[in-house]
Amino acid sequence: MLGKLLKYDLKWIYKAIIVFYILAFIFAILTRILLNVENSLLLNIFGRITNGAMISMMVSSLINCLMRSWVRFTNNIYKDESYLTHTLPVKKKTIFLSKVLMAIISSFTSIIVILACIFVAYYSQANLDVLKSFLKIAADSYNTSVINLILVVSLVILLEIIFIILIGYVGLILGHKSNKNKMSRSIIYGIVLYMFTSTLTLGFVYIAGLFNEGIMNIINTTEIVNVDSIKSVMVIGIIIYLVYNIVYYLIGKRQLSKGVNVD
Repeated sequence: MLGKLLKYDLKWIYKAIIVFYILAFIFAILTRILLNVENSLLLNIFGRITNGAMISMMVSSLINCLMRSWVRFTNNIYKDESYLTHTLPVKKKTIFLSKVLMAIISSFTSIIVILACIFVAYYSQANLDVLKSFLKIAADSYNTSVINLILVVSLVILLEIIFIILIGYVGLILGHKSNKNKMSRSIIYGIVLYMFTSTLTLGFVYIAGLFNEGIMNIINTTEIVNVDSIKSVMVIGIIIYLVYNIVYYLIGKRQLSKGVNVD
């Protein structure tokens, strides 16, 4: 049943963001063509315009993944569509899991589209060599390989996206337990949870700094800090956000399973 739910959720969200994908690709192609025309000021101006439009479409596709995931969650569980949703022979925890997977998958494909558009618009051997050199310098600075650096950065971004998704879902669930001003309360819950978790993260880093002078220096100084300390903070951050995601997923699943106040 999870597969069927996920199929309909993905079909719904991709109806909208596919438009941003197509426009991003079109502007990426136009950017590549126009900016590679030599000795034409007019075409280069148009190229910069299409470049800006491409960036706008790429950012919009990712933002829409998050926003429309929350809209789908609200409409499907609390609005008119909920009367059908809650008659399905499926547990609420499965419905919740489908919504989480929908948001993660659509966000992941948006990142892939963004990378593909960047490749189409800017790829050249010279640019590729510059990117390789930059990654090599960064990797050497952190005493790691380029592959490991890319994996760590990608993991941090993915965990952050999942964290934001789950914060939104938990905020919506808590807000819709009220009898009035449900959406306003949902937004407030989301902001409060995000601020609370961010403050908690700083607290964990500070505690770690009490046992590691290098980590404490990151907090208390603006001078160049030890590379090992930065790596330690990144590892701590990954662990913390992994725990947060598990906790917020369990909270959301549990709260939704307790019951739903349909509008």
